[in-house]
Amino acid sequence: MNDTKLEQIKERCDRATDGPWISFIEDRDHTCGSNFIKTAGNDIELIGATEDDQDFIANARQDIPWLINEIYRLNDLLKDVVN
Repeated sequence: MNDTKLEQIKERCDRATDGPWISFIEDRDHTCGSNFIKTAGNDIELIGATEDDQDFIANARQDIPWLINEIYRLNDLLKDVVN
């Protein structure tokens, strides 16, 4: 992955509503209402998503920044080894 692609992913993530995002599934996480993703802003309701899709989307808000930071960390280690 080149730096440009990584920076584009980071920018999209930075523009998204602040986290954490938490997936709430009816009868799993609460007893009434619809399935939704709780955010720091407005909640997100999805149409046509499976519960696994919703969990994936909600967790991506936390997972992607962590993965980006890990890529930067590993790239820095590689630069130290190469130099």
